[in-house]
Amino acid sequence: MTNDLNQIQIFETQDGQINLEVRLQDETVWLSTEQMSRLFDRERSVLTKHINNVFKDGELDSYLTCAKFAQVQKEGSREVTREIDFYNLDVIILVGYRVKSARGVLFRKWATQTLKQHLVQGYTLNQQRFNENAHALEAALALVRKTAQSPELNTQAGRGLVEIISRYTQTFLWLQRYDEGLLNEPAGQAGGLLPTMVDATAKLQHLKQKLIAKGEATELFAQPRGDGLAAIFGNLDQFVFGEPAYPTIESKAAHLLYFVVKNHPFADGNLIMTMLSSNEEKGHLRPLHSPAL
Repeated sequence: MTNDLNQIQIFETQDGQINLEVRLQDETVWLSTEQMSRLFDRERSVLTKHINNVFKDGELDSYLTCAKFAQVQKEGSREVTREIDFYNLDVIILVGYRVKSARGVLFRKWATQTLKQHLVQGYTLNQQRFNENAHALEAALALVRKTAQSPELNTQAGRGLVEIISRYTQTFLWLQRYDEGLLNEPAGQAGGLLPTMVDATAKLQHLKQKLIAKGEATELFAQPRGDGLAAIFGNLDQFVFGEPAYPTIESKAAHLLYFVVKNHPFADGNLIMTMLSSNEEKGHLRPLHSPAL
């Protein structure tokens, strides 16, 4: 969405005395000290002092609220491009309060409304892009599936590639929704019973033997490292203020994925054993028999 906000908008007072070209970028607005001087009707040296104090007092982080933008300016008879310091809306608002400028209030209201409009437009544009890309991906997937049935595609590697692409299409769509800021958290289904360590170990051994038989795992697969898995189960089953820390099947599955990938409780196969689904009939979490990653 950042690129959709790389624009210039005009801020103008009702009396026409102030007319500023305001840069919109990174979901905020930016002004230089020269522009703030015109907006607040104060000397640049005064504004620079206030800005330095804002950073010195730790009210804002200069790294996050100050940026350099290339700007063409006239120096004598020449036009030169200089890197100029610009400050975002947080700095502008604080400086406006410090110099007690009524125009600062007007600018804040204008900037807030302008950003809101652009964010809504950006969300709509991203939704349209996602839908277009999703349709294109589905069309490409249909072509891949058709190709998979072709007699010419007879190598195991070729068919394996087609199978992987088909299987993870939904994952690609989820990742794109995340990148576009369109991924919503589902409500989730309450419950989710964790297996005992004995049951979990038995199922992992069963999965291990199946994968070894298919040549997709070795004896290192599912070899425990200490009591890492038991510790993870303990984390997932804990309570906070009398309520489950992870109250839904989905939250347990997501955090099991996170903890296994982060803590590596096994010598090998940590990623495959994080592929979980909910047993809708019994509310148990069970491992999926997926290809080794």
